[in-house]
Amino acid sequence: MRALTFILLLTFVCGAAAQEPLFRLSIDGLEFEGTPLRYNAKQVFFLTRSGRLLEFAPDQANDYAAAEGKFRSFTAAEMRGQLLREFGSRFEVSGGGKFLVVHPAGQQDVWAPRFEALQRSFSHYFAARGLKTPEPRFPLVAIVFATQNDFARYATTEGNHASAGMLGYYSPATNRIAMYDITAGRSNVDWTTNAETIIHEALHQAAFNGGLHNRFGQTPRWVAEGLGTLFEARGVWNSRQFTAVADRVNRGQLESFRRYLPRRKSSALPELVSSDRAFYGDVQGAYAEAWALTFFLSETEPKKYFQYLQKTAAVKSFEDYSQPQRVRDFTEIFGNNWEMLNVRLLRHIAAIK
Repeated sequence: MRALTFILLLTFVCGAAAQEPLFRLSIDGLEFEGTPLRYNAKQVFFLTRSGRLLEFAPDQANDYAAAEGKFRSFTAAEMRGQLLREFGSRFEVSGGGKFLVVHPAGQQDVWAPRFEALQRSFSHYFAARGLKTPEPRFPLVAIVFATQNDFARYATTEGNHASAGMLGYYSPATNRIAMYDITAGRSNVDWTTNAETIIHEALHQAAFNGGLHNRFGQTPRWVAEGLGTLFEARGVWNSRQFTAVADRVNRGQLESFRRYLPRRKSSALPELVSSDRAFYGDVQGAYAEAWALTFFLSETEPKKYFQYLQKTAAVKSFEDYSQPQRVRDFTEIFGNNWEMLNVRLLRHIAAIK
């Protein structure tokens, strides 16, 4: 009965509202303010003012009520207060632009300027190619732990498994980056030396908040990971300083692609485009293939590539992005001659010195 009452309230208020309505509710004793994005008798997708996406059954909601005003994200000041309450006195929150960084108390924050710089590089890269990205709707949050063990414990509480070699990750559900500081707080250590993963995850956060991907839609895996691996190259994430074409090559993925070639199937491209299955089999090969296709398209047909990014970002939230539709969206822009596309891709990659 409680679930039915909750759904009826959502239906009544959302049906009458011209904009996103604001609700208050509690789940497992935790209170949230936000707006429903999609709901039915079995499932509710609820976007909180911090940018977190909650997914729950209607009967899990307690103390729910419509609130005055319309949904809006937390300001940076409000988000800072929320983070300080969440992480407690052992942590501080630094930053004040688009990024807020949670880090151990007493440690000078060096990460907020780095994330801000990466965000600027992201915007500059696309603006220079004629694609203006919108401002993030929510303050962007990164949590930097002092040790890998602290990071792994946090990841586990969030339902993520942190392997021994993992430096960090971006979660579309929480809209946060979580990581640990490989420099151990030392400012004289080059943070980019082993931080391709952090740059990759920061790109995911920027892309999902900058209109290039839809956080709530089925972004093709190759699109997201291809863009992430593209940005690992210094000529992409730091394109103002490193301007040569060679600087835009991800050398690690290039070598991975070359090692992958002997086992690469002739149908690799249509299979990569049509589904995410490749990432559940030959993972290294799938990442290398995604990078190679993304690099090739962004270098040789950038306007079409950005048009394709916008098409995949426009896929409806919480709906299936079927294999036939994925193929149609791709071939409408790049054509359906897979054999010729494959030849051109291999020729382009082989010419890289």
